[in-house]
Amino acid sequence: MPEASAPGSLRPAGPCAIVIFGAAGDLTKRKLLPALYNLKVNGLLPRELAIAGVTRKEKSHEQFRAEQSQDMRDFATQAVDEALWSELRQGLYYQAGEFTDPATYPKLAALLEEVARTHRTGGNVLFYLAVPPSFFAEIAERLGAAGLLREAEGAWRRVIIEKPFGRDLESARELNARIGGVVKESQVYRIDHYLGKETVQNLLVFRFANGLFEPIWNRRYIDHVQIKVAETVGVEDRGNYYETAGVLRDMIQTHMFQLLALVAMEPPISFEADAVRDEKVKVLRAIRPMTPGEVLQQAVRGQYGEGRLGDQPVPGYRSEPKVSPISATETYAAVKLFVENWRWAGIPFYLRSGKRLATRDTEIMIQFRQPPLMLFEEAAARQIDPNRLVLHIQPDEGIEIQIKAKRPGPAVALTTVKLDFSYKDFGDTGAATGYERLLHDIMVGDGTLFHRADMVEAAWTVATPILDSWQSLPPRDFPNYPAGSWGPAAADELIQRDGRTWWGSSPSEAAPGLTRS
Repeated sequence: MPEASAPGSLRPAGPCAIVIFGAAGDLTKRKLLPALYNLKVNGLLPRELAIAGVTRKEKSHEQFRAEQSQDMRDFATQAVDEALWSELRQGLYYQAGEFTDPATYPKLAALLEEVARTHRTGGNVLFYLAVPPSFFAEIAERLGAAGLLREAEGAWRRVIIEKPFGRDLESARELNARIGGVVKESQVYRIDHYLGKETVQNLLVFRFANGLFEPIWNRRYIDHVQIKVAETVGVEDRGNYYETAGVLRDMIQTHMFQLLALVAMEPPISFEADAVRDEKVKVLRAIRPMTPGEVLQQAVRGQYGEGRLGDQPVPGYRSEPKVSPISATETYAAVKLFVENWRWAGIPFYLRSGKRLATRDTEIMIQFRQPPLMLFEEAAARQIDPNRLVLHIQPDEGIEIQIKAKRPGPAVALTTVKLDFSYKDFGDTGAATGYERLLHDIMVGDGTLFHRADMVEAAWTVATPILDSWQSLPPRDFPNYPAGSWGPAAADELIQRDGRTWWGSSPSEAAPGLTRS
């Protein structure tokens, strides 16, 4: 099967080598290699490409290739064309070594020199740190000390860092400082796989390429915004990590703050990376950090207990593997935030996320203000549902607009009409992991969809006061929502105090029979 030509305006990446620290982990076999294969299928990878895995265990290049071939058969998102995979497979290499051992890095440098000659990569190298966060700074410093981050003779060197980037504002600043001591900010790509999803990328186009919406995208016409990331899964085998994180660190401070920034940002002067990121930073800096008293009123946390998902009983969080039986870690959080600038003054942004909820669903809902009712009094319309714009991010990506229309017939009877668009309407666009666009952007040097150091610190400035308050006041009611429900009752009360309700769920209901409300 021949490689396709590059779709749209995307161009194939130039020659490079990709070094994956932690290549034996789930991220590599489930996401990175399948994503690179998908880029290969779409003609977006260079032929001059080598991929080197770095882990502790001793093994040969051929053993590594055999392992990755098996993983591709298990985790590829589409049928694997053996000819295309063979081309990728021939460029796979392996380097054993401890991440903290200085001796690992000269060996890696020698391997990169070898693959540069063999595959004509031009000295361009992408270092992917698919490792626990405790290794981020040390690996970067070891790479710097070995001269592997030095850019010379037109070749580039880039570093990809997975989340979480710090645990709070202080640790994020320290990590930024250590990494900034050995590599330029323009070489650092802090990756957030949520920003690789089509609907998220489409947000900027939707807002700024349609004159219909921009004039009403402000406090005069919008009543409030809701952002939801609901998961049906529990912590699975990630108990050790989740006990140190919780949903506020794991999901809200990272993915959801970025979604909020895309919704609320001002039009950038261009779609150049820093122009877009400048506007996102302004939004995050405009969010008012909560006082301890406001945390009690504007933030809710929860932890799931045992319950049911469909017909299956599921255990509570404290019974999950590698979780403390007296854990105070939150698996659910809901917060009300305000962006204090001219466009959004007084408009609440409600964010909620949790595990073991009724359905798996990620979406952004913008609710517009209600119209006056005097025209419809004779039609006994005591209330008219507001117009809503819903951006569905997963599992099914699409856009929905809810408007009011007259039901056919002699009476003036109002009904809600949905104007729906689904990415499925474009036909089969090919299965994806969510990392394809991000990996391609890094290889071509486009940082638009990646966190910058000041963005990370601005987000932690908002999240840290909430975490500090929760740390000082341990929860007394955990677990406080059953698995398969929509979270704790306190979350319903949080939004109901404002005369509003959560979109896409019914208060405190269990999973069976739920529909959007």
